[in-house]
Amino acid sequence: MTELQYLRGFGSEFSSEDPRCPNSLPKDQNSPQICPYGLYAEQLSGTAFTAPRAENKRSWLYRIRPSVGHKPFEKFVKTGITHDWDEQQPDPNQMRWNPFDLPPSSTTMDFVEGLKTVCGAGDPKLKLGLAIHIYSANKSMENRAFYNADGDFLIVPQIGTLYIKTEFGIMSVAPNEICVIQQGMRFSVELSEPSRGYVLETFGRHFALPDLGPIGANGLANPRDFLTPIARYEIIECFKYEIVGKYQGKLFTCSQEHSPFDVVAWHGNYVPYKYDLSKFMVINSVSFDHCDPSIFTVLTCQSDKPGTAIADFVIFPPRWSVQEHTFRPPYYHRNCMSEFMGLILGEYEAKKGGFRPGGATLHSIMTPHGPDKNCFDFAAHEQLKPCRVAEGTQAFMFESCLGLAVTKWGAETCEKLDAEYFRCWQGLQSNFTGPR
Repeated sequence: MTELQYLRGFGSEFSSEDPRCPNSLPKDQNSPQICPYGLYAEQLSGTAFTAPRAENKRSWLYRIRPSVGHKPFEKFVKTGITHDWDEQQPDPNQMRWNPFDLPPSSTTMDFVEGLKTVCGAGDPKLKLGLAIHIYSANKSMENRAFYNADGDFLIVPQIGTLYIKTEFGIMSVAPNEICVIQQGMRFSVELSEPSRGYVLETFGRHFALPDLGPIGANGLANPRDFLTPIARYEIIECFKYEIVGKYQGKLFTCSQEHSPFDVVAWHGNYVPYKYDLSKFMVINSVSFDHCDPSIFTVLTCQSDKPGTAIADFVIFPPRWSVQEHTFRPPYYHRNCMSEFMGLILGEYEAKKGGFRPGGATLHSIMTPHGPDKNCFDFAAHEQLKPCRVAEGTQAFMFESCLGLAVTKWGAETCEKLDAEYFRCWQGLQSNFTGPR
């Protein structure tokens, strides 16, 4: 594969033409009577037509065939996706999953077939809520494309680089990078090795960069570091090219006789994008106390309540720790938010050993959590000199104001739930020195 090229920026107005077809973008209008090269004009809208200009998301695609030319949809059966949040009884306990399995060598499974829902809340029909999935795959999607009518996919690879072909172009997304495929965008995932990772799905609402407030104009994830692919079309004529769509929490399939990745040119601000987590500009305390994890927010999907997220994507990157007279690890905590954590590589600073790459934890609303006994004992007595934290590690968190229900697959079928997780806190003793 030739070296991939990208456009830089977040939420920008972009335009791109495949260099094989110069001047393929219509001049001065979106929908001429006849488009250059005999292309079809097609608009992809990510918001209502009448959304405020600052929030309006749409792109114009100029393609060899319009996407409407397909046969009727039918039910797609090879799926582990569910939005039945009532199939298990609620469980407020702290949960930890050991690393999720890669597909066995005797089985072939592509990205769509390897999606399994772990937990979630809400209703895609109402465009409110989220779902958290795990993907595990060892096969490229051959003559198959996928799109999500319910919302956006934020994809976090943990093992294996994903080569993601989209209507806008091709992205390469490796571990310690993420990508966002927004609602309705068709894509196909190619693999060079068995792969595993995490997917955060938000229903009907899009991710944005968090406001910086007193931080000022720069910091955290900078807009210039987000990359969008350039136009790159393919022409594949075949008896059956499968389109799999996620609609109202179910998967459906239809077929057509050509590749959907036949977009020669496009322009707009509704695009797929990727981001390298190593480019995150960390903001941290340089005096005392441990800052709230919100300072590590990469992307946010806000609810109607200001400052309260349906979903935040938060990372815990390598950084310096210099706080004086401070317990430096995360503090013990009970939260009005749900916290789902994953580990891409290394060891998470507050849970060394038991929390492994490719696994996950869920700390539900108002369920207490914090450093395990070993972490507390070390941090309570360590010499407070400047030191590097989380070197060679990348943990992340999906945080939500919604109460997340665990699916039957997440609780039982995957057989990865660690029943002994609670024991990591059992050795915490009373250190009280006051009168009894």
